[in-house]
Amino acid sequence: MLNETLHAIATGAEIAAVAVILIGAVSSTWIFLRDVRSRAAWSEAFHPYRANLGRGILLGLELLVAADIIGTVAVKPTIENLTVLGLIVLIRTFLSFALQVEIDGCPPWWRHIVEAEAHRGSAGAERL
Repeated sequence: MLNETLHAIATGAEIAAVAVILIGAVSSTWIFLRDVRSRAAWSEAFHPYRANLGRGILLGLELLVAADIIGTVAVKPTIENLTVLGLIVLIRTFLSFALQVEIDGCPPWWRHIVEAEAHRGSAGAERL
């Protein structure tokens, strides 16, 4: 009974992950097309489009990792199953990290520097 429930929860999380990725792709594409119509250049709309698309994929990957963990708990946690889970989590974590760097434009450990520079730049523009 518990295993079936955990399998159903894991399947639900996988379905939710796919839905999040699809909704993220459709909504970010819609926003991109709307922005392209209102702006003159595609280049102004392209970076936010990639960032929004990346955020949808990133959230979907998080749900897929959760589904894998729940699915592995539902099955007998053998060394083979745990190894496969570890590899899947490692690959998805790497993909998540790469997407986050792509969205932010810098590694996480540089984010505070980039944000401080951006804040300093906007404060300097306000003084002019």
